[in-house]
Amino acid sequence: MSTHHHDKNKALLSHYEDVVLLDGVRTPFVDYNTDLGLVSPTDLGIKAAREMFRRSGVAPTDVDIVVAGNMAQASFDAYVLPRHIGLYSGVPLEVPAHLVQRVCGTGVEAILQAADNIKLSKASLTLVVGTESMSRNPVASYTSRGGFRMGQVEFKDFLWEALLDPACNLTMGGTAEKLAIKYDITRADVDQFAAESFERAVAAQKSCFLSGEIAPLTSEVFELAGYLSRGIKLPRSVEKITVDTHIRPSPLEVLSKLKPSFGGVQTGGNSSAIVDGAAATLVASSEYVKEHNKVPLARVVAGAVVGVRPEIMGIAPVPAIHTLLDSAGLSLSQIDRFEINEAFGAQVLACQRELGLARNKLNINGGAIAIGHPLGATGVRLAITLARELKRSNARYGVASACIGGGQGIALLLENPVAAN
Repeated sequence: MSTHHHDKNKALLSHYEDVVLLDGVRTPFVDYNTDLGLVSPTDLGIKAAREMFRRSGVAPTDVDIVVAGNMAQASFDAYVLPRHIGLYSGVPLEVPAHLVQRVCGTGVEAILQAADNIKLSKASLTLVVGTESMSRNPVASYTSRGGFRMGQVEFKDFLWEALLDPACNLTMGGTAEKLAIKYDITRADVDQFAAESFERAVAAQKSCFLSGEIAPLTSEVFELAGYLSRGIKLPRSVEKITVDTHIRPSPLEVLSKLKPSFGGVQTGGNSSAIVDGAAATLVASSEYVKEHNKVPLARVVAGAVVGVRPEIMGIAPVPAIHTLLDSAGLSLSQIDRFEINEAFGAQVLACQRELGLARNKLNINGGAIAIGHPLGATGVRLAITLARELKRSNARYGVASACIGGGQGIALLLENPVAAN
């Protein structure tokens, strides 16, 4: 298949000896334009970070660098989102912060950048936060700076327009339809996969596996001595949000009645859910862990980023995973769990077929079709869920991967330190 004709030498590879994820936590992922519809992504990020410090018992004053991931300019102060996440979560004033953006791979990229800083001895502890408000994506005009000329007034839905790749002139959904044709994936196949994703997520919710990584949200104020306070304000009728709201029983017969969204096999029911949310993790050196007597959640072993043709961007986890494992000297069969972001059902199915993955190793707690895909937060969520799943099933290796709009793929290799010994 043509997907393998990419130049391995061009892949961006990273290897780490002494880098770990200390812990991970996230907000509930909430259907867009509902209870978090007015909340700034900065505040969702602050909440995830604060909860990360509370749960791990790590002092925010130990942090050397803040790396935040976010896609859309979802508030006017979005430029300072990484800085505010650091400051309002208790990280010292002197500690620098920066923003990462690699579309759907943003969260994984943020983890890799944190790991790189540790490998280069620039830091021993980094705070990584991915956050996204899909609700607050603006309706924007990019051409009105010079006034409104006749017939040239342009206000467009940023959330919708940003999903079009003008190079191949396809929406992201359109790229999934291309893969459906190429791999002979039927509407029934995609709906079946989606029904299973929902079923698995419902089970993971019922067994309280997912709640283990979720910090409940309430209305609260974030104070910062000497500065203005900010915070999260939920609708008056909502006291607390504790669970991912898109997860629900969604049987095949319900999914199969939905209208196609892009003229093919993809619908609103078998594509990733549009949600608001944030996720946080602490990336640390093994030295920091020893010094502070912490038990790491996972070891960060390696990462890979590759480029593929924009019109089939959804297949990119395949070369990313192959390249990652080749460089780490591991075979596919040695990997116990895979998390491949469910941007679109057809896209994950294409990857699963091309890699020959057993379904009982792939997204076993459900994926973005049920849980949702808040762009900048997803990669961090995948890494946390994967690390926790490795621990729960006492498995050794796991890979988190995502396709990236524009034609890129990213993959992260994690190891369960308990199973490694």
